[in-house]
Amino acid sequence: MDLDAFRRAAHTTVDWMADYLRDLGERRVVASVAPGDVRRQLPNEPPREGVPFDRIRSDLDAIILPGMTHWGHPGFFGYFPANHSPPSILAEMVVAAMGAQCMSWQTSPAATELEQVVMEWLRQMLGLPAGFTGVIQDYASTATLVALVTARDQIRGPIDRATVYVSPESHSSVAKGARLAGFRPELVRVVPVDDRYALRADALAAMIAADRVEGLVPAAVVATLGTTSSTAFDPLPAIGPIARDAGAWLHVDAAFAGSAAIVPELAWILDGIEQADSLVFNPHKWLLVNHDCSVYFVRHPERLLRSFGSSAEYLKTQYDSSVVNYRDWGIPLGRRFRALKLWFVIRSYGVAGLQAMIREHVRLGALFAGWVDADPDFVLAAPAPVGLVCFRWAPGAGGPTGEALDDANRLLLERINAPGDLFLTHTVLSGRFVIRLALGHESTTESVVRHVWDRVRTAARDLA
Repeated sequence: MDLDAFRRAAHTTVDWMADYLRDLGERRVVASVAPGDVRRQLPNEPPREGVPFDRIRSDLDAIILPGMTHWGHPGFFGYFPANHSPPSILAEMVVAAMGAQCMSWQTSPAATELEQVVMEWLRQMLGLPAGFTGVIQDYASTATLVALVTARDQIRGPIDRATVYVSPESHSSVAKGARLAGFRPELVRVVPVDDRYALRADALAAMIAADRVEGLVPAAVVATLGTTSSTAFDPLPAIGPIARDAGAWLHVDAAFAGSAAIVPELAWILDGIEQADSLVFNPHKWLLVNHDCSVYFVRHPERLLRSFGSSAEYLKTQYDSSVVNYRDWGIPLGRRFRALKLWFVIRSYGVAGLQAMIREHVRLGALFAGWVDADPDFVLAAPAPVGLVCFRWAPGAGGPTGEALDDANRLLLERINAPGDLFLTHTVLSGRFVIRLALGHESTTESVVRHVWDRVRTAARDLA
């Protein structure tokens, strides 16, 4: 493809992108395909000769697009938000055109220095203490692994005696990261939670004390601010002193809910963060930035560098003593220019615009939670402070109970999703099946949320 052909194809592709965003709400949220349907439409062997781009675009529309789940759809309320926005998309286009490798200052000076600037912007937006320094990772799973590797390298004693403390509501990547960092799975301690699904600080203190009596070494505590299942908030002000007294690295996972802390009245989300050693949150969940963009803040960068610094001769430059080389701040050597999309988004919307979006999502979550709470046939399964609502159908006398009620809620969820214009997912809390409504997409409006509640009640009446 020569540059003239590229220019023509690029213009038509941008038109395609704008049309896709405009018409997204008219599509099914989740693809109505069966396993293997897409593969059967694709050849088993690569083309010997090049194919015209128009044909490739045609196959994109005919084969690929019908097999996609549309995470940006205004009716998508499943799992967690996976956001994007026009400025972020434009930044991704620019980055793709440059094809930059941003592993060090010398390989892309502007990429490194822009990342330093936007990390400082985010630190200020979140109200983090001045001692925190940020770096962009790909996903929160990677950032948590980085934290656990750093914690591992601080322990005094053999790793087979080191313990990690987590909640049963912690993200699945935490236990996986502990395993990858070399901690023994049986020494990853699961601390009980309270009736709000938040880690119990008293239980944490007791478990650490018992482990130390047995000669074990507390290496890390992972606290979650906004758990995936229910957005529970572990009590960081109480957890911090316990971790500090034990000499354990305190990592805070605020992957989804952390973004909300840029709103002044929601700053309580990060109460106690000054006691943490590291924090991760995902702008690609709730700050209109495309995948992948996970922000990792660390209070002691020198400890991070001791674990991840690279010293190969071919990487050394004359500037190394006076610049930041982000290749030394994480696992991969190669790095994408992720800072550009953060820069585009923050400048396009401004802090006030991003705050307004989050406020609206929190308002819609509270509105939906209020409808649930006021209906005698439904119950809130957990607190809903930041736009995630967990609820159950629980009709009164004569209705199903126990496992039959779980089955009824499973069927209710299927009925809600069946028409294809809405998509909610589930979790299990206290052993019971719970339906989740996860807000956070820019395209979601109050009318769509009201439509969800109408669908829920209609489906429940039909089931009853």
